[in-house]
Amino acid sequence: MSYRDITDCLTRSPLLATKGPVGMIFVEDLIEVESTIRHHLGLKFAKLIVFAPPELRLAADLEEAVMRIDFNFTDTTAESQINQLIQALPGIWLYYCYNAEYLYFPFCETRSVRDVTTFIQEERRDATISFVIDLYAGDLSRDEAAVNISDAYLDKSGYYALARDGDNGPKERQLDFFGGLRWRFEEHIPRKKRRIDRIAIFRASEELKLLPGHIFNQEEYNTYSCPWHNNLTTTICSFRTAKALKTNPGSTFDIHTFQWYNSQKFEWHSQQLMDLGLMEPGQWF
Repeated sequence: MSYRDITDCLTRSPLLATKGPVGMIFVEDLIEVESTIRHHLGLKFAKLIVFAPPELRLAADLEEAVMRIDFNFTDTTAESQINQLIQALPGIWLYYCYNAEYLYFPFCETRSVRDVTTFIQEERRDATISFVIDLYAGDLSRDEAAVNISDAYLDKSGYYALARDGDNGPKERQLDFFGGLRWRFEEHIPRKKRRIDRIAIFRASEELKLLPGHIFNQEEYNTYSCPWHNNLTTTICSFRTAKALKTNPGSTFDIHTFQWYNSQKFEWHSQQLMDLGLMEPGQWF
């Protein structure tokens, strides 16, 4: 069902009665929107909200399966929409991504996103970190937007982390993570947008607020782990950076391929991501 805005959705839909988790997909362009929706429907979100421009046309089964809210990036920001839902749904687990992005968590082929949020909550955590792993087409002469889900590649290495500076030195259990296309083509990426860490799965609370840069106003939400052991982490496999680099006039003519000696064909399976060390199941998941 379609809604004019979040207020209309909260008024006319059963969203306020959901137990979650609730997924949000923000549609920036019309590339791979349906594959993004179908992937996340397969993860068994209780509700899936698609923020999309009116010109988007979806298959009938997808229109029935999602809640659609009219949205235009020229009028507002994803953060503002997310923060409105945070205020409306305290205690509910939320997730957000953009089109041509695909959430993976350990053993997601046989487990649901509710299994993940239940496990995180049992570990006395209110959020888990996601690493945005860049995907890119193997042949840019064929796929000019650098998107091809049947011929997708990722970087198997080249990731690193630096201490996150605070007012009194490095912040506890917080790091800035880098790698992928944002690292290899950093001359085309603004410094503040080079990080690949995102707190994409989190539990809403009344005082919580998402800030620019994919971080929250409550520091514990921004940590990669609890103090006593490693926690479950997830990945968001994303064509977003590749799309931007190949559609931006300032970079597209300088890039003829994203392939390098550390490129590996993406298998669309969580085991590959765990084998590469790009996410981990924590202690007992």
